[in-house]
Amino acid sequence: MKIIQYVDVAATRFDNDKAKGVAGRVVIGKNDGAHNFCMRVFEVSAGGHTPKHAHDWEHEIFVHAGAGEVYSKGQWSPVKAGSVTFIPGNEEHQIKNAGKEPLVFACLIPSTAPEL
Repeated sequence: MKIIQYVDVAATRFDNDKAKGVAGRVVIGKNDGAHNFCMRVFEVSAGGHTPKHAHDWEHEIFVHAGAGEVYSKGQWSPVKAGSVTFIPGNEEHQIKNAGKEPLVFACLIPSTAPEL
C-alpha cells in the first residue's frame, strides 16, 4: 500500500512553446509496482496550458481544484473541481487554466504509456 500527499512528489515542470505553467507528478507508477495504470497529478498555473496533442491511449481525468477548459473535437468545454473527463485514444486534446487559482487534476493512463 502507498499513501502520500501528492505535493511530496518532486514535480517535473513544463514551460515552453507547447506547454505553459505546468507541473506534473507521477504519484503512482512503475516504481510502485503498478502494472496496469499510472496516476499523475498536474497543476496548471493561472494562464497556463498543457500542449495540444493526441496519442494512442485514453485518459481518465478528475479535476481536484480550480477551473479550466478542455479542448476536444474543435471546441472548449468548461471543467471545475469535481468534474470528470474521459478522453479517448487518438483524440486531439488540451487543458487550460481558465481561473485565477491553480488548476489541479489527476490523470490516469495505461502503464504502457510514458509516465510523463
